[in-house]
Amino acid sequence: MISEHMRYSLDTSAHVYIMNEVDMTNIVNFVNENEDSFLSEEGFNLTITPFIILATVNALKETPEMNSSIDEGSIILHNSINIGIAVSVDGGLMVPTITNCDEKNILGICRDLNTLVTKTRTKSISPDELQGSTFTISNFGMFDATIGTPIINQPNMGILGTGKIKKQPIVIEKNNTDIIAIRSMMMLSLGFDHRLIDGAGGATFISKIKSNLENMNLKDLL
Repeated sequence: MISEHMRYSLDTSAHVYIMNEVDMTNIVNFVNENEDSFLSEEGFNLTITPFIILATVNALKETPEMNSSIDEGSIILHNSINIGIAVSVDGGLMVPTITNCDEKNILGICRDLNTLVTKTRTKSISPDELQGSTFTISNFGMFDATIGTPIINQPNMGILGTGKIKKQPIVIEKNNTDIIAIRSMMMLSLGFDHRLIDGAGGATFISKIKSNLENMNLKDLL
């Protein structure tokens, strides 16, 4: 069924990809500083993924056409933002859905993500929890991959791929002077359906995600 779904997606959507690099240093430092207290309070690990989800959700709020689908020539704009999360399981891949992400804060996203991933990997996920996504995120960085081009999860208009976060020397400008700094960098890859989203729209959307991640107000976020 997964194989047929992926083949159907390639036959249906006009796949186009855009990549961008994002500085994750502030978020990485925030997670490292709060992981012990978070684990003690919540009982599971704090990861980078909820921050990526939050940044994506906020970008989708500004770009409703990316949170849509096409049905027999009609464009359906979805009222809720439901994020599908690609989860690797034995023998394949499953995509559980965090519903109504536009109504949740970072802690709510953390809790729902942990619950769904746990249920998926313990094979206790329900069919309803595997349906209804309006946009999908695939984190292949957990497998040490830097960049990739994931297939759109139908009937979504787009899918975001996130690579491994790596420390790299980066040239940044400070006080009108270029300096070299070590930063935690990550590659983003956005696959989108060119039937509805043009290149400018895709580039604008991935830039919004990048900006949301790099400028996220982390104070009192948890």
